[in-house]
Amino acid sequence: MKRTTIFINEETKQKIKLIAKKKQKSMAEIIREAINEYIVKHKKNKKYSFIGLGKSKRSDISEIHEEKLWKYSQ
Repeated sequence: MKRTTIFINEETKQKIKLIAKKKQKSMAEIIREAINEYIVKHKKNKKYSFIGLGKSKRSDISEIHEEKLWKYSQ
Protein backbone atom coordinates (compact mmCIF):
# COMPACT_ATOMS: atom_id res chain seq x y z
CA MET A 1 0.00 0.00 0.00
CA LYS A 2 1.24 3.49 -0.87
CA ARG A 3 0.65 6.64 1.14
CA THR A 4 -1.23 9.37 -0.69
CA THR A 5 -2.11 12.87 0.41
CA ILE A 6 -5.48 14.37 -0.46
CA PHE A 7 -6.93 17.76 0.33
CA ILE A 8 -10.53 17.94 1.59
CA ASN A 9 -12.51 20.69 3.23
CA GLU A 10 -13.23 20.62 6.95
CA GLU A 11 -16.91 19.72 6.49
CA THR A 12 -16.05 16.65 4.41
CA LYS A 13 -13.42 15.62 6.93
CA GLN A 14 -15.95 15.81 9.76
CA LYS A 15 -18.48 13.73 7.79
CA ILE A 16 -15.86 11.06 7.10
CA LYS A 17 -14.82 11.12 10.74
CA LEU A 18 -18.45 10.58 11.82
CA ILE A 19 -18.91 7.67 9.43
CA ALA A 20 -15.64 6.14 10.63
CA LYS A 21 -16.74 6.43 14.24
CA LYS A 22 -20.13 4.83 13.52
CA LYS A 23 -18.52 1.94 11.64
CA GLN A 24 -15.63 1.66 14.10
CA LYS A 25 -13.10 2.06 11.33
CA SER A 26 -10.32 4.52 10.61
CA MET A 27 -10.85 7.47 8.31
CA ALA A 28 -8.30 5.92 5.95
CA GLU A 29 -10.39 2.73 5.72
CA ILE A 30 -13.53 4.72 4.93
CA ILE A 31 -11.73 6.72 2.24
CA ARG A 32 -10.23 3.55 0.69
CA GLU A 33 -13.67 1.90 0.65
CA ALA A 34 -15.20 4.97 -1.00
CA ILE A 35 -12.49 5.07 -3.64
CA ASN A 36 -12.88 1.35 -4.37
CA GLU A 37 -16.68 1.71 -4.67
CA TYR A 38 -16.18 4.61 -7.07
CA ILE A 39 -13.81 2.55 -9.20
CA VAL A 40 -16.22 -0.39 -9.35
CA LYS A 41 -19.11 1.92 -10.25
CA HIS A 42 -17.03 3.58 -12.94
CA LYS A 43 -16.12 0.23 -14.50
CA LYS A 44 -19.76 -0.92 -14.53
CA ASN A 45 -20.78 2.18 -16.46
CA LYS A 46 -18.34 1.35 -19.22
CA LYS A 47 -20.69 -0.16 -21.78
CA TYR A 48 -19.81 -1.99 -24.92
CA SER A 49 -16.10 -2.19 -24.24
CA PHE A 50 -15.77 -4.52 -27.24
CA ILE A 51 -16.55 -1.76 -29.75
CA GLY A 52 -13.58 -1.00 -31.90
CA LEU A 53 -11.60 -4.08 -30.90
CA GLY A 54 -11.56 -5.66 -34.33
CA LYS A 55 -10.62 -4.00 -37.56
CA SER A 56 -11.76 -5.88 -40.63
CA LYS A 57 -10.70 -3.25 -43.17
CA ARG A 58 -14.11 -3.72 -44.79
CA SER A 59 -16.38 -0.76 -45.41
CA ASP A 60 -19.51 -2.70 -46.35
CA ILE A 61 -20.18 -4.49 -43.05
CA SER A 62 -23.03 -2.16 -42.07
CA GLU A 63 -24.75 -3.00 -45.35
CA ILE A 64 -24.35 -6.79 -45.18
CA HIS A 65 -24.36 -7.43 -41.42
CA GLU A 66 -27.71 -9.25 -41.41
CA GLU A 67 -26.52 -11.62 -44.12
CA LYS A 68 -23.31 -12.34 -42.20
CA LEU A 69 -25.15 -12.86 -38.90
CA TRP A 70 -27.61 -15.25 -40.54
CA LYS A 71 -24.77 -17.18 -42.19
CA TYR A 72 -22.80 -17.65 -38.95
CA SER A 73 -25.86 -18.45 -36.81
CA GLN A 74 -26.73 -21.55 -38.87
